[in-house]
Parts: sequence; structure tokens; C-alpha cells
Amino acid sequence: MTETSLPARSIIVAQHLEAAGVDAAIRVLPDSARTAAAAADAIGCDVAAIANSLVLVADGAAVLVMTSGGHRVDFEVLREKIGAEAVAMAPASLVREATGQAIGGVAPVGHPASLRTFIDEALAGHDEIWAAAGHPHTVMPLTFEVLRTLTGGEVIQVTN
Repeated sequence: MTETSLPARSIIVAQHLEAAGVDAAIRVLPDSARTAAAAADAIGCDVAAIANSLVLVADGAAVLVMTSGGHRVDFEVLREKIGAEAVAMAPASLVREATGQAIGGVAPVGHPASLRTFIDEALAGHDEIWAAAGHPHTVMPLTFEVLRTLTGGEVIQVTN
């Protein structure tokens, strides 16, 4: 797939990947992959290998949490692990402002400014993980180590 056939936000993600020296082919899906289950079905992988991108507000600042689609984030565990007083889901307007991307398509990179990022330790158990690529119809394969390196993310536990 040529870069020009990608949605605009996915082109930005592809440019960030290229600048980082990461060769990850962004795949355009025929249907939206706004949920981990939908993405896993479309890709043909285990739902736990989907790296969900959650933009949260931690003590007033937007943070990105890359979590396995195999479980839900426990906000109390997350709050403790990142040392925040309060953690909540970011409203759609803040997600768009912080990432330039829509909910359901938030990539780990390609944002206007870097976000403090946390990565679910459960993703390390997969040889290949799949993350959104800037648009609800695009995904990209990565390794856990590439995800960690790309984002500078801190690996943490997000559930009990």
C-alpha cells in the first residue's frame, strides 16, 4: 500500500515510523476497528495482542496508556502505578487535541507533541502486537520492544 492511499492521520504515523527507522506496514481495514475485538477479528489475531490506545487524564494532564485488548484497565491499579492522585478517561475533544487522532484510531505515535506513555506489561507476552495507526480503519504490526522504544513508554501493570 502506498503512503498516499492512507488516510491523512495515518500518513503522519507512517512518517513518524519512517523517521524512527521502523518498518511497519500500515494496513487499511475494510471496516472500523474501534474496539479490540473488532480489530482482532479483522486481523485474525488474539484479542490480547491488540494494543489498545487509551488517552487518559492523570492529575490534569493527558497521558497515553497502551494496554492489551485481553483485559480492562483497573483505574485504581493504574493510578497507583503511575503515581497520580486521579485518573479518568479523557473526553473525545482532549483525545483529538492531544493526539490529532480520533478515538478508535489513536496510534502510539504521530501526535502533535509527545505524550507521557505507559505500556501494559501483558503486551510483552506476544511476538507481534497490533496498534491503531492514526485512523479507526488502520492498524500496524509492532513488536513489544519497538512499541516501547517508539513511545519511550514505561512498562507497568494495569490490572490485578
